[in-house]
Amino acid sequence: MKDFWDERYRQSDFVYGDQPNIYFAEKLAELTPGKALFPAEGEGRNAVYAAIQGFEVEAFDQSEEGKKKAMQLAEINSVKINYTTVSADTIGYKKESFDLLVMVFAHFPEILRRDLHRWFSSLVKKGGGNYSGRFQ
Repeated sequence: MKDFWDERYRQSDFVYGDQPNIYFAEKLAELTPGKALFPAEGEGRNAVYAAIQGFEVEAFDQSEEGKKKAMQLAEINSVKINYTTVSADTIGYKKESFDLLVMVFAHFPEILRRDLHRWFSSLVKKGGGNYSGRFQ
């Protein structure tokens, strides 16, 4: 899948645009800034928006091309995001180290999806964030 996403993100335009998901932006406005994790973040539009809103952002994706565009978008918007290029099943974070977990159009292999979602949920601090829902 890495090759698929690298090829998709290699084009000069942002595949999903450079503006955040509308629903995500609306819900983010309800939260107090903290430390946010963005798995499978692709080109970074949502992570960059969170950074603009004052969140400390950790993001990752398996696509190097996605990371390049995310870092470019962060630079354009004069914000910093920490972005790692890695597969979701190999990255290591400490449990309860994030205030917010954001997955918008995150695509994982079916065989790993349930375990990854459980693990990602364990990375959020008890009581982290004040919104529980699905960003569409």
